[in-house]
Amino acid sequence: MKYFVTGAAGFIGSNLVDRLLLAGAEVVGWDNFSTGDARFLEGAVTHPGFRLARGDNLDVSALTAAMHGCELVFHLAANADVRFGPEHTGKDLEQNTIATFNVLEAMRSNKIRRLVFSSTGSVYGEAAIIPTPEDAPFPVQTSLYGASKSACEGLISAYGEAFGFEAYIFRFVSILGERYTHGHIFDFHRQLTEHPTWLRVLGDGTQRKSYLYVQDCIDAILHVAGLGTAAKAPHHTQIYNLGTPEYVQVKDSIRIICAALGLSPELRFAGGDRGWIGDNPFIFLETKKIQATGWKPKLTIEQGIVKTLRWLAANRWVYERSA
Repeated sequence: MKYFVTGAAGFIGSNLVDRLLLAGAEVVGWDNFSTGDARFLEGAVTHPGFRLARGDNLDVSALTAAMHGCELVFHLAANADVRFGPEHTGKDLEQNTIATFNVLEAMRSNKIRRLVFSSTGSVYGEAAIIPTPEDAPFPVQTSLYGASKSACEGLISAYGEAFGFEAYIFRFVSILGERYTHGHIFDFHRQLTEHPTWLRVLGDGTQRKSYLYVQDCIDAILHVAGLGTAAKAPHHTQIYNLGTPEYVQVKDSIRIICAALGLSPELRFAGGDRGWIGDNPFIFLETKKIQATGWKPKLTIEQGIVKTLRWLAANRWVYERSA
């Protein structure tokens, strides 16, 4: 098959590109390199089955042209910076919601009917049901990021109904692993590299989060898309939570990181039960639906954190890039 991957130079996108090429597929990678990095595609660009198309999801004409001839779209490109949403209020709308509308229109123009979309557990807001299942009621949204992704899901399901798109929506917890360049593991490792005797922590450290290793995430996506469950689902759309059947407190993450690095820093907590506006103090998704298909994660959260630390230690250039 020939696949189209938006956000191909990003963390998850570049890992997905490598896996698709390894399986013998043809891949068109689409990225504007606003957050992605060409170094993540160094292997892919030498592969005869890969073509890199530089462009922006807000340029619907170029997007439509680049997508021509593909059979399935993996739409991973997005603004994922929840913390700074209130400082640039239009960014989530443009890069997530409008961009997704443009992807759907480009698919319609090219008569492409299969879509995989990376959504987020943030769409559940501060859920009343823990662990949170896919059919949990949506609360008031607490982040512009979560609101924009919720709108994306609405557009996708509407296109599934109107045009027969076969759509797979995956609501991720935070993803860890090789090429990870954003999030608190990244921030803590960078801090401890710069000043190993102390660590600044947003919130009070009691926030509870779930994480998933990137290769487990890609295993799940490819497994479900291969099953074709959405083709027979109501409205041609299937929604799956993706995560591990466990969670940790931020304090647990710090303990794992410090043990791996052999450090005992002074912890300086900013205080409060969350790190910023829109930071959900407890995210834990029910994953029985995806596990019923035969998938389960291979790595625990602790194993995923350790593998992430090893990659960060070997690739310190990512800190210079994000400075």
